[in-house]
Amino acid sequence: MSPALRIGAVGFGLIAICYGLARFAFGLFLPQIDADLGLGSSLAGIISGGSFAGYCIAILVSAALTQRFGARAVATLAALVAGIGMAGIALAPNPILLAVSVLVAGASTGLASPPMAAAVVAAVREERQDATNTTINAGTSVGVAVSGPIALAMAGQWRLAFGAFAVLAFALGVSAASLLPQTPTQSRWPRTLPRFDRAMLHLIAATFLTGAASTALWSFGSQLVAQRLTWGAAASAALWSVIGAGGIVGAMAGKLVARSGLENVHTTFLAVMALSIFAVGSELVPAPVALAGGGLFGAAYVTLTGVYLIWGVRLLPDRPATGLTIAFLMLAVGQTAGAPLFGWLLAALGSNASTAVFAGIAILAASLGKFHRLLPASRKTQHVSCPVAGP
Repeated sequence: MSPALRIGAVGFGLIAICYGLARFAFGLFLPQIDADLGLGSSLAGIISGGSFAGYCIAILVSAALTQRFGARAVATLAALVAGIGMAGIALAPNPILLAVSVLVAGASTGLASPPMAAAVVAAVREERQDATNTTINAGTSVGVAVSGPIALAMAGQWRLAFGAFAVLAFALGVSAASLLPQTPTQSRWPRTLPRFDRAMLHLIAATFLTGAASTALWSFGSQLVAQRLTWGAAASAALWSVIGAGGIVGAMAGKLVARSGLENVHTTFLAVMALSIFAVGSELVPAPVALAGGGLFGAAYVTLTGVYLIWGVRLLPDRPATGLTIAFLMLAVGQTAGAPLFGWLLAALGSNASTAVFAGIAILAASLGKFHRLLPASRKTQHVSCPVAGP
């Protein structure tokens, strides 16, 4: 098996499990978890925010760990952390232990991306790196898409589902330890901070707001659609499947940016995200449209993560990993703040008002994409390809 195929397959599985299952599946099963543990919307939002907080913590250390211990060790650690977190969710007897487990599971996503990027650079021929990275990047959407049918097949048995997900994560850890390369390691890590100029602050604000807006559906989409459709667990499973399927469109982000420009793609897909949030959650929109809204959301979210990756790298062309990390970290910080806020608004004001507010947050983020005029010409025109999945 060629290095590209081996690393692509392991990376695809790792991203699918860490992002699609360990991080985002909590929102899919939230109605059943809420019914069993009596969380309520506000507490559910706080716990969901813990998953994004776990990502924030982990991504700050993952690149350093990869440089110090190598891609194989950190990727294996990511799979094991995902498995431990999801096993904890399956066994959690109360909201406190559930919250801790959700945070641990969410941390696996922050650990996963840097080692896979390092493995591709170290072991895959340059002409095959883009294809390998594209394969890995597709893991998020596929992981989200398959979690829906799994939930439907298990008839809402969320503990059994997370137990099965944990077993998959541990098996993937064994594969990572066996198949990934041990990349070169270094004992020192750069300590200088990038320059936080006006353009960088625009990126930080836009990614924060986009991350916050996205939690309306990542954390509460399943609950919203279950309230509007009378399909029981099938409604949540269907929503997750169409979100994942829509996300496959995000693989075209690089081509869209090359054709239409970063600013146009950014503005357009934030408008699509705003529309999708309103379509899924607002009672003013016909209920059958909710699933179409889920597909639009998946396409918008994955495309926007690609946009922010390119934006971050263009801002710091001499430190691309740092630009990527800043963009993805601020998305997760926004998600950490957005989930509790949406939960509180949902409990206090209902779905119409809460989805309208969060659709407005997405529109506000679109207004912060006027960054090209802030960049020198050399930073506007640099071309980059998207490596691995974002938050």
